[in-house]
Amino acid sequence: MKVAVLGAGVIGVSAAWHLARAGADVIVLERRDGPALETSFANAGQVSPGYSTPWAAPGVPLKALKWLFQRHAPLAIRPDGSLAQWVWLARMLGQCNAQRYATNKRRMMRLAEYSRDVLRELRAAAQLSYEQRNLGTLQLFRSAAQLDAAGRDVEVLRGFGVPFELLGRDELARAEPALAGVAQRLSGGLRLPNDETGDCQLFTRQLADRAAALGVQFRYGAVVGGLEVEGGSVVAVRVGAERVTVDACVVALGSHTPALLAPLRIDVPVYPVKGYSLTIPVRDEAAAPVSTVLDETYKVAVTRFDRRIRIGGMAELAGHDLTLRPRRRATLEKVVQELFPGAGDLAAGEFWTGLRPMTPDSTPIVGATPVGGLFLDTGHGTLGWTMAAGSGRLIADLVLGRQPEIDPEGLGIERYRPAAPVRWVARPAT
Repeated sequence: MKVAVLGAGVIGVSAAWHLARAGADVIVLERRDGPALETSFANAGQVSPGYSTPWAAPGVPLKALKWLFQRHAPLAIRPDGSLAQWVWLARMLGQCNAQRYATNKRRMMRLAEYSRDVLRELRAAAQLSYEQRNLGTLQLFRSAAQLDAAGRDVEVLRGFGVPFELLGRDELARAEPALAGVAQRLSGGLRLPNDETGDCQLFTRQLADRAAALGVQFRYGAVVGGLEVEGGSVVAVRVGAERVTVDACVVALGSHTPALLAPLRIDVPVYPVKGYSLTIPVRDEAAAPVSTVLDETYKVAVTRFDRRIRIGGMAELAGHDLTLRPRRRATLEKVVQELFPGAGDLAAGEFWTGLRPMTPDSTPIVGATPVGGLFLDTGHGTLGWTMAAGSGRLIADLVLGRQPEIDPEGLGIERYRPAAPVRWVARPAT
């Protein structure tokens, strides 16, 4: 079976790897001149299944209103002139209740926990080394109210059998020794020992090399102009004047997915949520983090690589704008200086921004569409790397007509299109 994967970020490359391992003839079409040059380029570096939490939660609308007037707020909204922005916001607000939160959290955890296990298998099979650390994630709470609110997520973690530790202020240094000097700023933390860290771009580049060795054809500088559908099934991908004929197609274009599928009248509720990162050289080993900490107040992660520290997070709803805003850099510098003063060289920092493809319920869209042979692997938001390996194997199983290893219920586009039938029978290779 010939399968086109559109997009060579961590999601697309992971899908291509799993498809090729299963025997498919795979071509990856990517508009940039290499893999992982957009959203996967300089993300926060986390593989955090235990932190798979919907943005849409009870109390978020009120918090969002307060954030709009704060200098270092984790969220900013800049009207982009489109109706899609407001429709997406309305859909997200509709998810901000306890029932929807619980449902979405369970779906995200199901995929994320599976993905963590698949990642470990993949890493061994492909022999990848990407500055990974297996020292867990520590979510930091600056107030007692934040620590109390963690109880809601703890119950879900228990339900999934995810190991965790609730730490008091005086116990934080056991996980992150450098926090001993700033414990007075904090009230406690939630540690997830099974979470991992690493350089996502390095991971994706290496995996692309391994996939190419399996026979995957990567075509860079290939701008996809559209899809051709005949008899209700996708038959070709247009790249300029060329037709790339296919038996199936996996769309992993992140926040660019809706525009590609709009002519097919497939409404993909994915919106670009802009995030920022700052990568700085380590200056003082003793003052630096050993793994990843998440500052719950500012929604910023501080992640340790071998000789670098990456500070990443925040969210702007501003369309596809990629302007680097100094005010956001100031927030990233504030967080790392307050938690790990003197750990890195801020003046030598590399400031970056990227667009995370987010769904209103924070759960990715992984599955078939009403068009035969057309599949989606998109909408992973801030958890792209966390869910990439599992999404790749799941979509490969679905494309090839195999029984998935996890229940795909609630992960497909049908949760937004209940009246539209989604059917697919894998066709023999042509």
